Amino acid sequence: MEGSLKSEIQAVLFDLDGTLLDTSEDFVHTLNTMLREDNYQPLPAEVIRANVSNGSRGLITLGYGLQPNEPGFDTLRNRLLVNYETHTANPQRKKPAVLFEGIEPLLAAIEARGLPWGIVTNKPRPLTLPLLDQLGLSERCSVLVCPDDVKKSKPDPESLWQASDILSCDPSTCVYIGDHERDIQAGHSAGMVTVTALYGFIAPEDDPDTWQADYNTESPQGLLEWLDECDWNLPG
Repeated sequence: MEGSLKSEIQAVLFDLDGTLLDTSEDFVHTLNTMLREDNYQPLPAEVIRANVSNGSRGLITLGYGLQPNEPGFDTLRNRLLVNYETHTANPQRKKPAVLFEGIEPLLAAIEARGLPWGIVTNKPRPLTLPLLDQLGLSERCSVLVCPDDVKKSKPDPESLWQASDILSCDPSTCVYIGDHERDIQAGHSAGMVTVTALYGFIAPEDDPDTWQADYNTESPQGLLEWLDECDWNLPG
């Protein structure tokens, strides 16, 4: 980013899957279990991982080759969601969701400065809360906005505006980090500073450079270094 510094950062907001948490193993297990049950060939973990940010609809298309308007699609998607909820409700599962490497020091640095951080996700609240509880994030997270809370989810900016309203922050003083084009679109529309998490669930055919985020980071550590370099101020 270039330009003069205009104001101090007042809040840092994260997308959930592929940005704050590595939830890929939960999706790999859930989708491949379904595919095996239905006599389909399981998919490589890295293929599923790259498509997690496309949501449950994208995973059904990936695994079964069905489009949302085709017969049977909604039944499979609902089954995927139910199975995912059942699987992730078990904190003792073999490969649970984890914070991406470098996220904990980043959160600690945000908190040390007395700044709130929050989550704005397209993941339904009933599927989000167990993960936050299991990782001890529920009490630390200052705001959580899910699609259940708004009329229009990302890429619409409504959920980001709601988060900034709850935090009593002007959107222009907030940073939003995500790993999907819709995250950057929503952030731009909301008037926030946007950051692409290049370490997240980005499909090989995607080109994050075309998303025109204000900043791209290869790692949470890289984002923390950038924030320190800017002295936690927003470039103008």
